[in-house]
Amino acid sequence: MRGPLVPADVPLARTRAQIFDDLVLEAVDRLERRWSRELAGVEFAVEEVPRIDSWTVPGDPLPLSRLDPARPGRSARIVVYRRPLEGRAGDPEELGALVHDMVVQEVANLLGLEPEAVDPNY
Repeated sequence: MRGPLVPADVPLARTRAQIFDDLVLEAVDRLERRWSRELAGVEFAVEEVPRIDSWTVPGDPLPLSRLDPARPGRSARIVVYRRPLEGRAGDPEELGALVHDMVVQEVANLLGLEPEAVDPNY
């Protein structure tokens, strides 16, 4: 007897980048359920690493995320950096928790709230 057929265009394995993107989407989806109106129009993005000029003092730790506030003609944007977060995480479960925490922290910054007010599970 044969096993189940898998269409040729379905990947058998997900890349680390795809898995990371899914973690960010999960964190955003969770927050949008509670803060849908406040997060309407906010752009969420993943970048591999921050630009060198994105932090102010050489020797400061590498940023894990950033908030670009809204400006005329541009929505607010929250960016999560994949490689620095992967480097901090000891395992996939810890990576998921770190990604969630970074998204919560940046949403809290955007809304002017404490992270615990944005998500009690922070």
